[in-house]
Amino acid sequence: MSTTPFHLAFPVRDLEETRAFYRDVLGANIGRSSDSWVDFDLFGHQFSAHSRPGTEKADGSGQVDGHAVPIPHFGVVLTMDDWQSLADRLTSRDDIDWIMRPTIRFKNEPGEQATLFLYDPSGNALEFKGFSDMNRVFAS
Repeated sequence: MSTTPFHLAFPVRDLEETRAFYRDVLGANIGRSSDSWVDFDLFGHQFSAHSRPGTEKADGSGQVDGHAVPIPHFGVVLTMDDWQSLADRLTSRDDIDWIMRPTIRFKNEPGEQATLFLYDPSGNALEFKGFSDMNRVFAS
């Protein structure tokens, strides 16, 4: 498994609401920015939000373990401790646009994982997964 960060560029409708959400809600650090984009350090990965005022909510879905999940979506795979901290922080808030509240998928199977889905203010679907054993991320 690679230990290097990945980079993801994604569209947002408003940079200031995006800064507030990723910084204050998800706990990301803010990196470089301009008047049309901002970089976030989200759990060690570079997420770059680019201003696109017409951005709308993802509208497709797929099935995973009997649950409808939005397609496209993006997020981060976390250790179980980091995932639980994030899940606790998010569930204590009343302003989260939940898609799927924290749950366990593939219970008692090789790829058992904790997951949660939410929308950011621009309608980008985010998933955060938690694994007790990071060596099991690709288990089948």
